[in-house]
Amino acid sequence: MKVLLTFDTPSSFSGGHDFQKEFEDPDWVTEKDVYKALLKNGHEVSLLGIHKDITILIEEIKVNRPDVVFNLIETFRDKVHLDKNVAWLLEMLQVPYTGAPPTSLLICNNKALSKQILSFHKIRIPDFCTFYRKHKVWLPKRLTPPLIVKPLSDEASRGISQASVVDNEQFLIERVRFIHEKMNADAIVEEYIDGREMYLGALGSKKITVFPPIEMKFANVPEDEPRVATYKAKWDKEYRKKWGIKNVFTGRLAGDTEKRIKDICKRAYRALNIQGYARFDIRVSSDSRIYILEANANPGLAKDEDFGVAAEKAGIPYTKLIQKLLSHALKRGQRPFSKKFGNNI
Repeated sequence: MKVLLTFDTPSSFSGGHDFQKEFEDPDWVTEKDVYKALLKNGHEVSLLGIHKDITILIEEIKVNRPDVVFNLIETFRDKVHLDKNVAWLLEMLQVPYTGAPPTSLLICNNKALSKQILSFHKIRIPDFCTFYRKHKVWLPKRLTPPLIVKPLSDEASRGISQASVVDNEQFLIERVRFIHEKMNADAIVEEYIDGREMYLGALGSKKITVFPPIEMKFANVPEDEPRVATYKAKWDKEYRKKWGIKNVFTGRLAGDTEKRIKDICKRAYRALNIQGYARFDIRVSSDSRIYILEANANPGLAKDEDFGVAAEKAGIPYTKLIQKLLSHALKRGQRPFSKKFGNNI
């Protein structure tokens, strides 16, 4: 098939750029891994990096229309919430594309909105309150510290640090103001769930496949300190090494806990109408209560990141995973399957 691999870039590149030099940088590992997998699956792949000019995507599709777009775009003009607009554009151009539809991207990008939907469907979430910029900030009576303060619509744990966990109204106000003023973002305050931090990947549409859960372990963090998946805990290698932070498969869980986790995440996947693929961030409390903290549509797809590793554990090698995402995109786009692709799709 003719596949157009699109991704966001930190600066503008001309059309036809081969990105081979950029792919040598570890920061480009996802784009490189997906590109190599597409080639291994026998596809004709074009590369298109997008920063702040959307017309190059329109022109590329107009001049060299692909069978499917592999959509890795997470930001546009350095703004996370604009990823859904790229998906809307592909919808309008009637080109099949991988990943979640724009409505699901919109819902998952707003932590409060996704929590409201999950709560409506009787899926357990932390209690929360939203604080928008230029509005009064206070400690709601229904929320009992400790609490955690996060940006309302950011990803990858940006804006989350150990200081995000607060135990009184003064610290809550200070942290919310930090997000308002320093990050120019709205804030969400939710109850801090003391428990095990886990991640579960899901794939599909009508039939949903869930992967084995992965747990973030905090080996060197003192017992009386909160265990939080901060930005540094996720992405800073030296910080992870210092505090003994590792992402590992959970192994055997007590009773039917793993089955309940998978069932709850399937329900959440359907409730949010995600389609494509997703990762759920969950907490399991000491009394085995399961809370969904966040739903992430179109999570990181690098081969060695949690989603790819969990897929491999579930019996889906990386190249097959990438092919499955293409297959789902074509089915959702109601494009006919060519016999020459056979069982590869």
